[in-house]
Amino acid sequence: MSDSSPHHTSTAPGLWPAYRELIGRATYTDLTHAFHPGQPHFPAFPDERREMVFDMDRGDGFNVHQYTIVGQWGTHVDPPVHFVAGARTLDHIPVAEMVLPLVVLDISERVAADPDATPTLDDVAAWEARHGAVPAGSFVALRTGWSRRWPDRDAMANKDAAGVSHAPGWSAEVLRHLFEEAGVTAIGHEQTDTDPGSATSAGDFSLERYVLARDRWQIELMANLDQVPEAGALIVATWPKPQGGSGFPARVFALCPNDMND
Repeated sequence: MSDSSPHHTSTAPGLWPAYRELIGRATYTDLTHAFHPGQPHFPAFPDERREMVFDMDRGDGFNVHQYTIVGQWGTHVDPPVHFVAGARTLDHIPVAEMVLPLVVLDISERVAADPDATPTLDDVAAWEARHGAVPAGSFVALRTGWSRRWPDRDAMANKDAAGVSHAPGWSAEVLRHLFEEAGVTAIGHEQTDTDPGSATSAGDFSLERYVLARDRWQIELMANLDQVPEAGALIVATWPKPQGGSGFPARVFALCPNDMND
């Protein structure tokens, strides 16, 4: 029996057909760690505290947790104001920046041999030789394999006998290329910091300051970058909207084409 309603149409409206086509062609990959008390974190930050305010096991009608955390907790977003006074806060990053082409720069093999490894312009040139220029407005994630150490705090920090952390990070030359020449919107990485561990151990966070001072944002402590292709996927990065917020846990995932194998 056909629908004779004046509002009936045989063609789905708007973006619904595009959505059906997209989900039929894509695999969803979660790039987010589940956060919890005791997880790896910046050593100056307090640990998470979690309390059951209402608990069905105690006879309450519903469950409610109270979480006490710093904004930079687990897989999280750093907006510009995190390092730059008066810069953009979380509530001023538009949702249009939360769905972006995903570029994965893979240095994991080099990191396996040298935990202090950082990306070079040769890595970018090799990526571009395979896939073309890094797209303007994209999100560039640094794949290091470091997330496999989660949630082992000692393994993530990887300190030597002198207390110096040996963990990978970005390099100044690659960040300058990505932001000043390629025009990317944001970056992300698996390790705790933008800067390599050898730098942060000396109190040097200059690369993170560079990123945020350019009015860009980043995602730290990403997961599962080994499960997405180095080109061709989309990233969706979302977070709550605290007024004036300087950081918050994020939920980040990729939409990867079914027919692309990395």
